Amino acid sequence: MSQPSLKKRVWGWFFFDWASQPYHTVLLTFIFGPFFASVAMEYYMATGIGENAADARAQSIWSLTLTVTGLIVGFGGPVMGALADTAGRRMPWIIAFSTMFVAGATGLWWTNPDGSNLFWALTFFAVGFIGAEYALIFTNAQLPTLGTPQEIGKISGSGFAFGYLGGLISLAIVLVFFVEQANGRTIAGLAPILGLDPEMREGTRFAGPFAALWFLIFMIPYFLWVREVRVERRGHSLRAALSSLGASIKGLARRPSLAAYLGSSMLYRDALNGLYGFGGTYALLVLNWEVTQVGVFGIISVLAAAGFSWVGGGLDKRLGPKPVIIATILGLMLVCFTIVNMSRESIFGVALETGSALPDMVFFGCGVLIGGFGGILQAASRSMMVRHADPETPTESFGLYGLSGRATAFLAPALIGTVTAMTESARLGVAPLIFLFLLGLVLLPWVKAGGDRADTWDTGSQPS
Repeated sequence: MSQPSLKKRVWGWFFFDWASQPYHTVLLTFIFGPFFASVAMEYYMATGIGENAADARAQSIWSLTLTVTGLIVGFGGPVMGALADTAGRRMPWIIAFSTMFVAGATGLWWTNPDGSNLFWALTFFAVGFIGAEYALIFTNAQLPTLGTPQEIGKISGSGFAFGYLGGLISLAIVLVFFVEQANGRTIAGLAPILGLDPEMREGTRFAGPFAALWFLIFMIPYFLWVREVRVERRGHSLRAALSSLGASIKGLARRPSLAAYLGSSMLYRDALNGLYGFGGTYALLVLNWEVTQVGVFGIISVLAAAGFSWVGGGLDKRLGPKPVIIATILGLMLVCFTIVNMSRESIFGVALETGSALPDMVFFGCGVLIGGFGGILQAASRSMMVRHADPETPTESFGLYGLSGRATAFLAPALIGTVTAMTESARLGVAPLIFLFLLGLVLLPWVKAGGDRADTWDTGSQPS
């Protein structure tokens, strides 16, 4: 069988982002996350506690789940990446974690709307999320083989744009045909299709199996077109993998640019994940939106992410990833500052009329910028990591990148929860994210624009 062309390999690689994006878009941020928050809040209110306390408890268990899964991904990712590198293969791992993705997403169907099985719902979500994140580590490690050094930024940005487009389309399908509003109809005025019962929230619960089916269908081009050449390595024992990983961590002392970049990205990506993880639940618990309203907010946000990521890829190719990263962090800090200074009653201290729609409009605008700047930041960050990755152990390098992105996964949720509890204000709870973004910026001056191997990025050599 002839090998797929490089163009097909690139498109096959794009399809992983397309296939996996609904787990983040539909499940984590805009549909299942807010749905779970509402179910948990009503469950805790039924026990006799007040609405504010129920909101806080619902947000707490959601943030705890994101923290635990983030730590599992962060500390397990580098080890598994090292195992794959010592064995010289990545595809078996991608298949295994894809199975976790499908199983976890499918299991969300059994989330009881009365909140009687919150633990099991969170367990299924965690299994699928871990599978999605681990698979991403291995597919990211394939990026250096897909183009010349000068093309990597554009390929990374285009991949994110294509993935966000898939997230947008999947979210629109779910909202139009499945997710029920309070009146039992979808935003298109339809009864949920397939005979799904709106009273039992089956339309919303079907978002999980839908994401699993979407993944199964659209991973087909990936597995058809993305090929890897098996490289004979030094064995695939856990001892060898841990030895290799230990050497990489120790080697950070000799690679100050990589060390600074991992530290910087650890902080600013944690802040970005905080915006992603709590944006939808904030709108539902604080602004009292319905899940469908959050979904429309998501469509606008994801559409912006797709368009901005494509533009950002072009800027990365022209300017390099470092100035793109700096600009987007500054933009996201401005968004956080706006949210902190906005409430139903006032914006930046200016009083509003009762029932004013301006806070909703401003929050929609913030959603556009969060999606757009967030998409650019993720793509440019991946491009910058390629400039620092060890060509001999790229999966392990991206495992370290995953570790830096997850090692402090508890930090943003913990800070949001702590400040919210201290101030009794979900609005002010966002303030710590500004601080995390700022710390990420402080470390960037020590990051070389071309990475540790700057000379590599002066060549236009084509990968095999």
